[in-house]
Amino acid sequence: MKSNSHVRLVVALSVSALLAVFLLYTSIGGNATPSLSPSRLAGHHGLVTLAGVVVGPARGNAHDTPLRFRLRDVSGRGPAVPVTYRGEVPDLFKVGRHVLLRGRLRAATFVALPDSLVTKCPSRYVAKKADGTPR
Repeated sequence: MKSNSHVRLVVALSVSALLAVFLLYTSIGGNATPSLSPSRLAGHHGLVTLAGVVVGPARGNAHDTPLRFRLRDVSGRGPAVPVTYRGEVPDLFKVGRHVLLRGRLRAATFVALPDSLVTKCPSRYVAKKADGTPR
């Protein structure tokens, strides 16, 4: 009976060690895509995630013609980067909204991967007053 529990313990510890190594590998060296703000995008030519605020106007419909808009740092600093995007546009997309896109910088324009546009809902990130209403 004791040897059976030793075997189970060794198997459980081995599986745990393998999962820990896998988690460490995927979080550190597992082909991660860097996340950048528009002001830090210059010089990056590989696949990146771009995070910023939409500055207008937004033109196109993302299906027949590319959706074109500019993206600026959330802080408002730095130059706005032109973006082209094709694919589904979230309902919450509009000028002034915080968004995330995956893509590459090509000739000073960020070309987003299709269907990579994600909007952040600002009401979720606004601090609430003591009575529970947004500030």
